[in-house]
Amino acid sequence: MAYRVLFVCMGNICRSPTAQGVMEHLLKEHNLTKRVEVDSAGTHNYHPNRPPDPRSQKYALQRGYDLSKQRARQIQNKDFELFDLIVAMDLNNLMELNAKCPTPHKSKLKSFASYLTEHQAVEVPDPYYGGNAGFEYVLDLMEDGCSGIISHHSLMAHQGA
Repeated sequence: MAYRVLFVCMGNICRSPTAQGVMEHLLKEHNLTKRVEVDSAGTHNYHPNRPPDPRSQKYALQRGYDLSKQRARQIQNKDFELFDLIVAMDLNNLMELNAKCPTPHKSKLKSFASYLTEHQAVEVPDPYYGGNAGFEYVLDLMEDGCSGIISHHSLMAHQGA
């Protein structure tokens, strides 16, 4: 049975789909795609079925991450049961998830920043406020944090499972 990771931001068109794309790429590199499943969602239903923001796609593709097949969706109650790890991009997302999450599943909720090993950040900023450099910075954080998730949860140790 696969370990399931869900990345969550507000609208599911920039940060969480970028995290999903980076994580999928890293899992493929480490031959872990059968061991770990990844998805993304938003706390709000702002962009249902829309692809990730064009700038997110552009900067991700420049680093080899294809986000084009992803579509925005809002987190559902069933997600709290289905996923083993639910990772919030910022403190507001974490607060909203905590309010929606049934008590038995609250231990699955984590802040993305808690997995950073090379960067000092309390949360992943919304790239819209940082212009082009904001999208690049988010990618830097995603590469760091996704690697941190793989290491922290010992996913490499289960490589052949």
